[in-house]
Amino acid sequence: MEKRTGEERLSYLKTIVDRLPEEPGSYQYWDETETIIYVGKAKNLKKRVSSYFNKNQESAKTRILVSKIQHITYTTVRSEEDALNLENRLIKKYKPRYNVMLKDDKTYPSIAIPDAPFPKVYKTRQTDKKHVTYYGPYTFVGALNNIMALIKHLYPLRTCNLNLTRENIEAGKFKVCLEYHLGNCKGPCIGKQSEDDYMNSVNQVREILKGNTRNLEKAMEMEMKQLAEELRFEEAEAVKLKLNILRNFNAKSEVVNYRMDNIDVFSIEEDTEHKSAFINFMHVKNGCINQSFTFEYKRRMDETLEELLTLGISEMRERFGSRAKEIIVPFDVEMEMNNATFTVPQRGDKKKLLELSELNVKEYKKDRLQQEEKLNPEQRAVRLLKELQDLLHLEKLPMRIECFDNSNIQGSDPVAGCVVFIKGKPSKNDYRKYNIKTVVGPDDYASMREVVYRKYARAIKEETPLPDLIITDGGKGQMGIVKEVMDELQLDIPIAGLAKDDKHRTNELLYGFPPQTVGMKQDTALFHLLTRIQDEVHRFAITFHRDKRSKHQISSELDQIKGIGAKTKQTLLKHFKSVKRIKEAELETLIEVVGKQKASLIKNYFETNIVSKLS
Repeated sequence: MEKRTGEERLSYLKTIVDRLPEEPGSYQYWDETETIIYVGKAKNLKKRVSSYFNKNQESAKTRILVSKIQHITYTTVRSEEDALNLENRLIKKYKPRYNVMLKDDKTYPSIAIPDAPFPKVYKTRQTDKKHVTYYGPYTFVGALNNIMALIKHLYPLRTCNLNLTRENIEAGKFKVCLEYHLGNCKGPCIGKQSEDDYMNSVNQVREILKGNTRNLEKAMEMEMKQLAEELRFEEAEAVKLKLNILRNFNAKSEVVNYRMDNIDVFSIEEDTEHKSAFINFMHVKNGCINQSFTFEYKRRMDETLEELLTLGISEMRERFGSRAKEIIVPFDVEMEMNNATFTVPQRGDKKKLLELSELNVKEYKKDRLQQEEKLNPEQRAVRLLKELQDLLHLEKLPMRIECFDNSNIQGSDPVAGCVVFIKGKPSKNDYRKYNIKTVVGPDDYASMREVVYRKYARAIKEETPLPDLIITDGGKGQMGIVKEVMDELQLDIPIAGLAKDDKHRTNELLYGFPPQTVGMKQDTALFHLLTRIQDEVHRFAITFHRDKRSKHQISSELDQIKGIGAKTKQTLLKHFKSVKRIKEAELETLIEVVGKQKASLIKNYFETNIVSKLS
């Protein structure tokens, strides 16, 4: 294809657009490599295609697409529905780069019935064989297994792979297997069951798979009454057992108003983070939902939800061969279909049906995201941080969060800790411990001021990373102190606070100045992440304080004994575990551990101290 650039290209494309008919149809955009890069459909070809060359295009993706167009072809059809179907077929055939694509990376199982003598009824994921009728696919394997179990209970069909031609059966080539002796097969391989009787069962199976269980119930009921009238009670009882099994199956199935028949239901759920949308399709026949399928579309050109939904309607009706005369949708769509009307229900059974479809699509979206997060745990963390960003209206994603906490007992050995979470995970190499140097007595606010100032003044001096969000383990007062330090250092870092209730459990998130409570459910993953950050900084600070207090207590006792060095002290603590046990130890025991001379020094020191305290 000849490559054109600049005004020459636009002039060439304009001549094509000017010749386009004002009829429904499909249009195709080609690039310089003679590859179709986009397929579209239109109610009015000329009007739709000319809109792409509007100078006021808002979408950057559309502008990029238009810049790559070298040629335009089109096909006119009789109706908008035909245009939609043609677009769908061309997208599948050419897989254009800029078209939304059905993300269907999983082959769902179907039920197959071959067009052959004595056909088997079996599950399969391959649906491309000739002379085989397929029912499905089934997105939930449990539903498929329930139907297969029902069929097995009602109709003892063969499960073997024997070539049951009339000639082979008459020639006596086969012997019955264990399934025959168990009553799961009537033995057609040896002529125990006629082909007419076998095919009658297969035809009833086909009705079940089509969703015509109500009609089958009525037929069974009539057959049972007829057999009873003819005094064939054993046969009537066998039909009654089948009827009860079928009724029990229908009672467990999702049943809607029996008068609702041959209806398609569609709902759509958006996933803006992954630039995709999920669509659920359900088909209702004879008051029962006999088909449900959910799939995902990946956006390519900022398609609207309406555009995606119309494409999904065409895709599913073609895939499942639906000719439903009514289509229930969540909102109005500019779409016309032959012999079908669109309904946006506001109340009643149809509204309940739409809500059921919406429940299915939301569950599918939730499951899909959970599967992706299992494969990529970092993705879950980023999603939670994006949720936090939206909740607090932060300018950037809080990839680095730093949290502070103080620890002291009535002002003794005051310390503080800072923990760092990067992408939702603790970065322990970045944790910092602080001994409080300038504060006398139990003053949490002054201690917080000192620590935060030291932390970020040094970060500025050494040009180390600054956090995207600071969290204080405290309420409004702590947040105010951190804000004063940020203003003093001329830093613009968002500040949040985690407050606890009377039972010392995290119960609210504070943000803004003056601080306001941010509404957040306590059973969400984001709340658990924030609680984990708070618990971690509390653990880190209190562990540091405990270690410091322990060292202080040890040094105040053993370090006072002249002649006892660090190595001896370590030996004593390793053996006795505590200073208290060293004090209580007998001289002989001390001699065994550190020798006679040092044992005497230790014993004399503690005995002298006890006497001086008593006097």
